[in-house]
Amino acid sequence: MTKKRLSLRARIVINMILLVLVASVLIAAVTIYQYREEAKDYHKERLERKEKAIKQSIDFVIRETTYPVTTENIPLIFKDEIFDIDAIHSLQVNLYDLDGQLLKSSKRSIQRDTTQSCLNAEILNTLSNTLEHRYVVKNKEAGQTFQSSYSYITDEKFKTLAILNLPYLENDDFLNKELKEFLMRLAYAYLVLILVAIIFAYFISKFITKSLKTISDKMNETRLEKRNKKIQIETSSEEIDALVNAYNSMIDELEASAVVLATNEREQAWREMAKQVAHEIKNPLTPMRLTVQSFQRKFDPEDENIHQKVDEYSDTLIQQIDTMSSIASAFSNFAKMPAQKSENLNVVHVVKLALDIFNEHYIEFYPEAEEIIAKFDRTQLIRVVTNLVKNGIQAIADDSENPKIEVRVFSNCNNVNITIEDNGSGIAEDTKSKIFEPKFTTKSSGMGLGLAMVKNIVETYNGSITFTTQLGKGTIFTVSFPKNQKLPSQ
Repeated sequence: MTKKRLSLRARIVINMILLVLVASVLIAAVTIYQYREEAKDYHKERLERKEKAIKQSIDFVIRETTYPVTTENIPLIFKDEIFDIDAIHSLQVNLYDLDGQLLKSSKRSIQRDTTQSCLNAEILNTLSNTLEHRYVVKNKEAGQTFQSSYSYITDEKFKTLAILNLPYLENDDFLNKELKEFLMRLAYAYLVLILVAIIFAYFISKFITKSLKTISDKMNETRLEKRNKKIQIETSSEEIDALVNAYNSMIDELEASAVVLATNEREQAWREMAKQVAHEIKNPLTPMRLTVQSFQRKFDPEDENIHQKVDEYSDTLIQQIDTMSSIASAFSNFAKMPAQKSENLNVVHVVKLALDIFNEHYIEFYPEAEEIIAKFDRTQLIRVVTNLVKNGIQAIADDSENPKIEVRVFSNCNNVNITIEDNGSGIAEDTKSKIFEPKFTTKSSGMGLGLAMVKNIVETYNGSITFTTQLGKGTIFTVSFPKNQKLPSQ
């Protein structure tokens, strides 16, 4: 089963919402990334600032001490001062000798576990081999991130005395709180933006689809057989204008093509009709010519049977003349529009009069009532009935054992219905669609105008004609027209 596709309006709204959501996710991701980078830079710069400040304090202590400035005297020099430095800068201070042994530590309790009694060889090698003589190690303990910086401290003559270690705790609580607050504000802002986008998309899509619906309605109303109106849209986009102009151009071309097509169809129809009439007239002319020629050759005034032969020749000529007359009448009746008049008729009585002209004993009439009044033209109603009955008679084979034609008249709501049922040969499947076409016939004689004329008459009076058929069993034609109706225009 084919899935129903979303409307253009729904697509615009959904795409607008998706655009806002994607933008919000991207901005949130960029914001989080930026905060993390800023936090990383902040901790790095803060550690560098503290390290610089602590070194200045250490240099001051070294300049003011009365002890000889040597590595061995470091614990004496910084016996109490190291705690003051810790308190001032809020950072644990550890001092190691050049071999990595711990000399003195402020032993801040919060980072007690971060103090090492001996430095590993990697730290010592990195310090001695790098140009800056500085090394920073980052590690995590108990879910907290620490940075430990290692650098040399020197005396006034720049002689290396010891290794300074500063364990620094990266406390991101404040930054995380700021980030959380920012993301909450961003979420509220994008929630409002989504609502605005939905409203904006609704009105934009309504504006766009309104123009498209106007074009669609006009296209659905476009018909070849009538004059189509062009589309007039006051305000629209460039694309809609292009579509409207294309449609209006198509209407102009369609009207021009319709005029040419109608003219060609009329000319073709009359050419075909003229060919058919000429062909039907030629058929009786040939036996008439042969009859006259035969009469000329065989005429003998002394022949005792001359009167009988003259009568036979005359009958043959009269028969062919009658055939030509019926052809001319059929063409005249089809080409002439039904009489544009209407009168109150007893349909039952008129149908009975039409059936009285037939001599076939198997025609049976079943009226629903003795009187059914409707507005119709008497002559045209008789013509409809006689043509349909004649059609039924011709559909019954001459050797049929039980021929039957049943004519019924009955009313249904505001309509009068006439049915003509025969038990003839029926209508083949491939000819059903052509049965009401002019000059279509399955018989060896006639012009095939009877049913086309009947359909023309009935539809002129706002009625309809339909049929049901079974091959080899018969056909039922049903004519239906309103009892009361507006007179056809003159």
